[in-house]
Amino acid sequence: MVDQSIARPAERKMASAGDRSGRARLVIALACVMLAAAVLLSLTSGASDASAVKVVGDWLFGAAPGDVAMSARDRLIVYDIRLPRVVLGVLIGAALAVSGAVMQGLFRNPLADPGLIGVSAGSSLGAAAVIVLGTTVLSPVTASFGALTLPLAAFGGGLSVTLLLYKVATRQGRTSVATMLLAGLALAALAMALTGILIFMADDRQLRDLTFWQLGSLAGATWQKIGSVGPVIVLSLAAMPFLARGLNALALGEATAGHLGIPVQRLKYTAIVGVSAAVGASVAVSGGIGFIGIVVPHLLRLLIGPDNRYLLPGSALLGASLLLLADAVARTIVAPAELPIGIVTAIAGAPFFLWILLRKRGVIDL
Repeated sequence: MVDQSIARPAERKMASAGDRSGRARLVIALACVMLAAAVLLSLTSGASDASAVKVVGDWLFGAAPGDVAMSARDRLIVYDIRLPRVVLGVLIGAALAVSGAVMQGLFRNPLADPGLIGVSAGSSLGAAAVIVLGTTVLSPVTASFGALTLPLAAFGGGLSVTLLLYKVATRQGRTSVATMLLAGLALAALAMALTGILIFMADDRQLRDLTFWQLGSLAGATWQKIGSVGPVIVLSLAAMPFLARGLNALALGEATAGHLGIPVQRLKYTAIVGVSAAVGASVAVSGGIGFIGIVVPHLLRLLIGPDNRYLLPGSALLGASLLLLADAVARTIVAPAELPIGIVTAIAGAPFFLWILLRKRGVIDL
């Protein structure tokens, strides 16, 4: 935990261009309203007759106004199918968005993404290994863990890549951000190459499973999965706000942050571990969902500025809202079939990412 008093000079420097704290609080309040609306929309959109009035009435009174209660079928759909999906969507959307904000603060680059540290590629490798080899080489493991084998393997793959990355990037007790970036790209490429070998070995059914998993989906949400990854995501999200003041100081440079008393090495370690845990757990149960980690923090940064005290909680709220909205679109646009949610986020996020690149050409040109 970073000492709050010694990071205040960095925050005052950020505020020199104008105090946006009032706007930030307003945006966060609006994000709360947006999240509530997205949750209600996700619970009520679909094939059932459960309207928003019925759902809210059932929550508050056990029946909707006028005693028009939800049917047993609608209760089953809302509480046993849609509610776990909504809870998982909120957790994953918040985890990806906050992780993106932390990565951008750590690398001091608005184009940074959790994928830079190779967590997603490592998780994909673990999942591909189970899908392709689960009935042969890994059959004892599959028999031991059952339905949890895939998420556990994905989480283990992401964690293994993170530990290896930290080992490579750390020398004499100091972690180099530049080395971490380059090593992360190299490890991600290696993990993708190994995943490619597994894809080459896969049969048609396994290829379909791999493709659907890599595109991302919340379709497999269950209370059991939430119970397995939820505590990891919640603990990671709870730790992130304590990094805010340190990330604010880090924006002035590592040397300046160190002179201000920020424990820079501990900040890097905590950030990498928190992001790896949050993203690894998210990818383990949802597959690959892109662009949330880039789009959400940058959009908020345009609205409320770079102060991480507001950026991190705002990213959690907006990321959860956007992922729920994307999931609602994925469920309804080709109903009764379901579009992988990664396709929806990519269609919406890719143009925004290109726009960021165009705005930042002066920064990233060599």
